[in-house]
Amino acid sequence: MIMNIFDKKKSEAEQVDIIDLDNDKTLDKNKKLKTASKENKKRKKVLIEFKNVSKKYDQGENVFYALKDASLTINEGEMVVILGPSGAGKSTLLNLLGGMDSASEGHIWFDGEDLTTFSDNLLTKYRAQNVGVVFQFYNLIPTLTAYENVALMKDIKNDTTDPKEALSAVGLAEHMHQFPSQMSGGEQQRTSIARAVAKNPRLLLCDEPTGALDTDTGREVLKLLQDMSREKKRTVVMVTHNSFFADIADTVIRVKNGGIESVVHNDSPKDASVVNW
Repeated sequence: MIMNIFDKKKSEAEQVDIIDLDNDKTLDKNKKLKTASKENKKRKKVLIEFKNVSKKYDQGENVFYALKDASLTINEGEMVVILGPSGAGKSTLLNLLGGMDSASEGHIWFDGEDLTTFSDNLLTKYRAQNVGVVFQFYNLIPTLTAYENVALMKDIKNDTTDPKEALSAVGLAEHMHQFPSQMSGGEQQRTSIARAVAKNPRLLLCDEPTGALDTDTGREVLKLLQDMSREKKRTVVMVTHNSFFADIADTVIRVKNGGIESVVHNDSPKDASVVNW
């Protein structure tokens, strides 16, 4: 009987040792996963770098800085949200990113190339090959249908998405043969997004892309943009007044009075489908 009790305790002790060993292995595995995650983040490729960038305008004897001494980096495949009040410098930052405006001071690198040294012809090529833009006010050609507006991207770049696929992705499969005047503001905005997405750009710039959309459609558009970043590894930069959108971003850049107030990296961004505003 004494032996049985002894054996039982010994068996229980061995089981505890096995459980402890399993726990150690689990902890070790989790530690390795966390380490690997950190290493992956470290290995992210820097796509864009601003170094002491300023954009200024001469106003008689005075100088106005739309952006002053801005420095930041954006990694390839990130979803970035730029937040700030009106007049803070958000749109200026977006235009400089897209090569639609030139810096007065400082340097802007894209994939290791200094855009501030580019000629007008090189900047045109840069925009055509690398940049897609979702404008706040649509900028659709009124004499072309939704399908034709999106199909224009084929004249600019070879590896574009089929217009039907791009329009279907934003819920406009049944409206592709309508003209902008026959569509609501939200439908025109979605056409603008489809056009930019169809280009398959490395850098997708969005100026208040959900401004004309209802909440449900806006959430769908945000999900589409987030998927562009997560699945297709495109870099998506969105300018907005809406602070709720910060939750879905990998990086949040806050702009104030023409300067970069803060750059915050989010290790656990929310899925766009659950964001409410």
